[in-house]
Amino acid sequence: MKPVPLAYSARNLWTRKLTTALTAGGMALVVFVFAAVLMLEAGLRQALVATGQYDNVVVTRRAAGNEVQSGIERGQAAIIESQPEIAIGAGGVREVSKEAVVLIAQPKRSSGVPTNITVRGVGAQGLALRPQVRVLSGRMFRPDSTEVTVGRSIAERFDGVGLGERLRFGGREWTVVGVFDAGGSGFDSEIWGDGEQMMQSFRRQAFSSVIARLVGPAQFERLKARLEADPRMAVDVKRERVFYEEQSEMMASFIRILGLTLSVIFSIGAMIGAMITMYAAVSNRTGEIGALRALGFRRGSILASFLAEALALAVLGWVAGLGLAALMQLVRISTMNWQSFSELAFAFALTPAIVAQSFVFAVTMGLAGGVLPAVRAARLKIVDALRAA
Repeated sequence: MKPVPLAYSARNLWTRKLTTALTAGGMALVVFVFAAVLMLEAGLRQALVATGQYDNVVVTRRAAGNEVQSGIERGQAAIIESQPEIAIGAGGVREVSKEAVVLIAQPKRSSGVPTNITVRGVGAQGLALRPQVRVLSGRMFRPDSTEVTVGRSIAERFDGVGLGERLRFGGREWTVVGVFDAGGSGFDSEIWGDGEQMMQSFRRQAFSSVIARLVGPAQFERLKARLEADPRMAVDVKRERVFYEEQSEMMASFIRILGLTLSVIFSIGAMIGAMITMYAAVSNRTGEIGALRALGFRRGSILASFLAEALALAVLGWVAGLGLAALMQLVRISTMNWQSFSELAFAFALTPAIVAQSFVFAVTMGLAGGVLPAVRAARLKIVDALRAA
């Protein structure tokens, strides 16, 4: 089968510059929405997954949805700390952090509306278990004090959390002595202080969770089986990364379902636009099609030529739409994490998988919009096409 030169299809698209631009622009907007939704979901998941370390475990009360709802008694925490799978650090100290997690309300700078913030009381080993955390300004809080250090996202978006300012919660005043960066993880949206001081302030008798570092990642299953089978414990043991990934599941699923639904609706309009454009091209070039058929080009070649034009429109739309979506990586947004009911800030994330998925989505739109006009062009009879010219 003699193929129609690709230059012919490209020249026809160039001749109809306005129509080509409008059609590709419509597809670009749909690709932008599609990619932006996937980037939003990926950014949320990355922020929470990056919060955890693979060789750390999180122990919470069985069936607790999050740390705020969990409770680990002091005796239970001591049992967890004594397990042989828990690493021992410098000075023979177990690498364990017994933590208290509570929510407080603080007004946002942009709106003045109070929003829930996670306050985490960490143990003596809490910082050692989070190597991604580094101080940007000021210093870390001192143990056994009413000092707190705030995450970068909190410092940027909330009132009353600047260096030297005082926060009042838990019946005490807390002095902000530093701002830390946690590499874009969920910790950037938290306030940290001394765990025992937090327990006293909120009159809590139980920790929210126990974080521990394993001697080695392979020790996880053994520790999990022993603790979860112990009738004194009634706990769930999870790798820290898995724990935080689960915290993103509900919201990420909602974003994906809502976003993909909107993308499908918008894509129908884009496909109709592409179909109208291609039908118009067939109508305007009936004589050309007849001439091509008279020169020996078969129906399959005509079909492939018009499909190539539709795919070219889709690729143009994909490039433009993905380019716009890539700029969203410069945007950092904040919302409520439905699992913990607290503020969470994260950025859009463009991954190779999203690039591939958006390309397939754009090509599918192009094929769906171009196949019927291409079939019509291929089925034109030579005599009828030449007579119409």
